[in-house]
This record gives sequence, structure tokens and C-alpha cells, in this order.
Amino acid sequence: MTDTELIEGPLHAVHTELGATFAPFGGWTMPVSYAGVVVEHTAVREAVGLFDVGHLGKASVTGPGAAAFVNSVLTNDLDRIDPGKAQYTLCCTESGGVVDDLIAYYVSDENVFLVPNAANTAAVVAAMAEQAPEGVSVVNQHRDFGVLAVQGPKSSEVLQELGLPTDMDYMAFEDATWNSVAVRVCRTGYTGEHGYELVPPAGDVEPLFRALVAAVRSRGGQVCGLGARDTLRTEMGYPLHGHELALDISPLEARCGWAIGWKKDAFWGKEALSAEKASGPARVLRGLKALDRGVLRPGLTVRVSGQDIGTTTSGTFSPSLKIGIALALLDAQAAPEVGTEVEVDVRGRALRCEVVAPPFVAAKTR
Repeated sequence: MTDTELIEGPLHAVHTELGATFAPFGGWTMPVSYAGVVVEHTAVREAVGLFDVGHLGKASVTGPGAAAFVNSVLTNDLDRIDPGKAQYTLCCTESGGVVDDLIAYYVSDENVFLVPNAANTAAVVAAMAEQAPEGVSVVNQHRDFGVLAVQGPKSSEVLQELGLPTDMDYMAFEDATWNSVAVRVCRTGYTGEHGYELVPPAGDVEPLFRALVAAVRSRGGQVCGLGARDTLRTEMGYPLHGHELALDISPLEARCGWAIGWKKDAFWGKEALSAEKASGPARVLRGLKALDRGVLRPGLTVRVSGQDIGTTTSGTFSPSLKIGIALALLDAQAAPEVGTEVEVDVRGRALRCEVVAPPFVAAKTR
């Protein structure tokens, strides 16, 4: 996809007005930062941050038996939750690779709203539509809705100022209105902080976004871009498709086995994943904390005693810890224990790192 083909979301002009820098991501032109990644990251951890993540996919599965169909396709068990709740889940191939990870919003037995990643929405919708039983409709609604994330310890205050609900449980949602605009308010997020994601119609997203900007700034918060979103999620060890999850990286390798309903009768990839579970995954995902000065990046070789044992999948400078951190896929047979020292090849320099179990900082989502 060329730059001329990139999608500009409905808030692009507002982001320009706010001084954002932009970069391509998932086929969209997205704001990377406004005040700087460290400033925005810190605002989320200490106060509140506002993200436009309207590039995320949206799809509806509706009709008699819609929830049962979704449950037969995606890995997690929708029967574990009730209507009004959301669930992290995966869409896999029959060989156990990951087409995408997504959030499923269980509206009713006849209505499930899906939020996949931007670049994978079309593939997920096409695969599900092809297998949907008669009477069940799978519709790509990627451009129909916006998604705004309000994250941080003061996120509830921001929503309360706008008269939006805040007292739902983690991974629950409520349908509300703001200035006569329908808004789905979800207690979800990708930062590890207490927070919410708001889903309004795309045509109504700008006035809501501007109201949120004012409320966030009045509490010492920041408008945030994808740069801070990436440092925040890396500190939590949350996977990013194309890095920790992919067609050639299984959920078990990515530490996402908890998002698999092993007792279900069926889901895409069940046979392959069950066999992998029995034999053990070939690779394991670990965290790395730099012991020397240096910034870790994706695609770096990890070594122990001169032996290559894996590759970093994500890497960044942690604004919270003030050190370099990374996630890495390591050979299961050679993977060292937590607390062990390894070396990462950073442009020919051996950077000493400690193997850790993510998250790098404590989650505060509850």
C-alpha cells in the first residue's frame, strides 16, 4: 500500500490541529505523538491519556445463532461470559497460526461485535463470512465507527464529566448516549491502566473527541499517539499481531493459551493447537530487561554462551523503568530460566539482559 492509498480517519484534521506527527500503520495514517512519547506515556501511567484508535477494525456477526457461530470459530469460550461482557480471543488457521487477535463484545445470542486489528479486518471478516451458517450475517463495519481510548488513573473522572457510565466491571460494556449520540462504553484497553474504550458512530466522533480532549487536559492528561501506545503495551507484555502473534507464531508460543477454550467442541485450529499443547511449544515468549545502557528493538538475535537461542519480537525504551526492555521468542529447549543473563546483539554489540516474566510493570486494569 502506497502513502497515497493510506486511509485518513475522521479525526485527521483535528490531529493536525493538535500538532500530531503521523506515520502509516495498518493501512491508515495515524498520529504517532503530540507532546512526545515519554510525556504521553507518563500521563497515562500517572493521570490520563486519550487515544484515537479508530483504525481498529469493527465487524458485526448477527442473526439466529450468531454467538454460537462465533464460539465455534474463535479460540476463547464465549460461554464463559454473559451478554454485556467482552472477551479477548483469537482467530486461528487450521494449522494453529494466528490470523488475528481481537475483542469480542457479546451483545446477545444474536449479536456479537468484533474489534480486530486494522490490517486484518478484511481477512477475518472474509473467513468468517465464508463459513457462516444460513441466517448469520458477518459484516465489515471498519469505517462505520470510531474508537477512542481513555486510559489512566483519572479516566473515570473524564467520563463522569461527560455523563458517561464508569462503574462497569473490567471487560464489560454499556450502551449509553452523549449529546444524543449513541456510544458504546467499554471497560477495556491496551495500556495496563484503568481505562475505557468508547465506540461512537464515525460521523459523530469529532465532537466527542474534542470534549474528551478538554476533560483530559483539565486533569493534567495528554492526547496520545501510537508511540506511547506501543511503549505502554510493551511494558505490559501485551502481544501485537505481526510481532508476538502471526501466522507462524502460535498462541501457545505467545503465552496466550489462557485465551483458548480447550473444553469446547470446536474452534478453528483446535486439533493443531491441542497437539502442540500435548507436545509443548517449540518456542516460548519471554521478557528481557537491559542490564547495560542501550535500546532494544525487534528482530535482534538473543544468545547464551555464544549460542543463538531466539529473536526479539518487540523492543523499546521503558519510560516507567528508564531501561531498555523487549519481548523475545526463544527456543524452548534452550530458553534460560527467569533471572538468567543473556546477550542481545545490538548492531554487533553484546547488550547484557536479564530474562523476566512479563509484565514489566504491574497491571492496574481492575
